[in-house]
Amino acid sequence: MKIKIIGIGSYIPNLEVKNTDFDKHVFLNEDGTPFGYPNEVVIKKFKGITGIENRRYAEPQYNASDLAFFAAEKAIANAAIDAETLDYIIIAHNFGDVKPGTTQSDILPSLATRVKNKLGIKNPKCVAYDIIFGCPGWIEGVLQANAFIKSGMAKRVMVIGAETLSRVVDDHDRDSMIYSDGAGASILEASTDEAGLLAYESATYATDEANYLFFGKSYNKDLDPDTKYIKMYGRKIYEFALSNVPCAMKSCLDKSGIAIDEVKKILIHQANEKMDEAIIERFYKLYDKTAPKDIMPMSIHDLGNSSVATVPTLYDLILQGKVEGHEINKGDVLIFASVGAGMNINAFVYRY
Repeated sequence: MKIKIIGIGSYIPNLEVKNTDFDKHVFLNEDGTPFGYPNEVVIKKFKGITGIENRRYAEPQYNASDLAFFAAEKAIANAAIDAETLDYIIIAHNFGDVKPGTTQSDILPSLATRVKNKLGIKNPKCVAYDIIFGCPGWIEGVLQANAFIKSGMAKRVMVIGAETLSRVVDDHDRDSMIYSDGAGASILEASTDEAGLLAYESATYATDEANYLFFGKSYNKDLDPDTKYIKMYGRKIYEFALSNVPCAMKSCLDKSGIAIDEVKKILIHQANEKMDEAIIERFYKLYDKTAPKDIMPMSIHDLGNSSVATVPTLYDLILQGKVEGHEINKGDVLIFASVGAGMNINAFVYRY
């Protein structure tokens, strides 16, 4: 038995924030001292490394659960199913609902419960719960859906990734320019043909790597030290990802029995353009191959890093024909992969 994605949908917020909108920000070093060069230089270096030119922020009247609901509605319509037939709703996020102007997380009730309520699902046997697995959360939700369906615990599962990272960033940290908001939803059920999930990998590295991403105080020493923001050790994450993600992808592909030359697209978490390019290059080197041109579609340039939402959103955009130069056709083999807080890594091989 295999499971496949029968419906996909995404919500991309309407508020577009360009790199130039950060011109007036007061960026500081970790010790609170100012940079020795102007923001124009900061932004230029930032774009050169991450590839990000624009990002999207959620409208102030919406929270992460609202974005998840909007994406869920689209996925249900795309799958042409009755929402009452869902056995599980799994929502991956990291910070819950965060209202503008505060970094306090609201996860009571769970975001999955909130989405079920917004969808008007009456069936009490539709189980709704959240997972916190860093940026790889949506992929991990897909792997849980795979387990539920294969075990007979479920026939149809919705998996959503939703986040409003723009509300937990330190405005004085240049890394704040990386993050964005969005949601992607998918519906999975058992496959009746050759399409579906063929193999997977998942791992948590929590020894030296546990705190590569963390909640920390602002670089502005005048602000309340008890108010926390998303922080990261970027160089350590970069080195970790390059050392471990290609190997996980190779293990996953080898288990699937699919030759690397059959892979048509690799949909990787949109974290950092240079890092993602290096991961793909190193992955192909493990097979003594050179990465094919256009193997890795990217959305980070215009959408930024929306954490758990990047991969399902990218998949949806490609299927809609909205990623120039990329398409997915029946029978194509895809690799989905992600890395993030934990440090967590996961991947799955999928035949469309």
